[in-house]
Amino acid sequence: MRSKRKGRTGAETHFLNVDLDIYSNTDLEPLVAAMGEKVDVCFVGRVKRTYQAHLELWDSGLSQSADSIICGFCALIRKLPKAAVKLWIGAKVRDFNVGVQAAMQPHSYEVALAPETVRAAAELNARIVLTVYAPDTREREQ
Repeated sequence: MRSKRKGRTGAETHFLNVDLDIYSNTDLEPLVAAMGEKVDVCFVGRVKRTYQAHLELWDSGLSQSADSIICGFCALIRKLPKAAVKLWIGAKVRDFNVGVQAAMQPHSYEVALAPETVRAAAELNARIVLTVYAPDTREREQ
């Protein structure tokens, strides 16, 4: 999960981005290719016996919410050609992974998703996963 947000000091907990993580027994290259230039490919390939694709929307994370990024992915997936949809359906795991970078402030931090977003992900048989990264204490030591 990479943050494309500029101006963050790391002193506050903040939303990073949403990755789409796909795991399959079948090569995912054609699925990723069908998504075209709208996705930033973090990784696509095989690890041991499992094919994986880890993607971000090309312009995501800059000033968007988790809602808008997940909905953007859902719209893209709904427009895929039939061959790519077959790969999507055949995947073992389809996760919209919401990344949050933790810090000591504020005391609590919420990422709320709209019912429409949850419904859109469910209609695609995808999960919504929250990953919280521990505070980077190295920044304080410098």
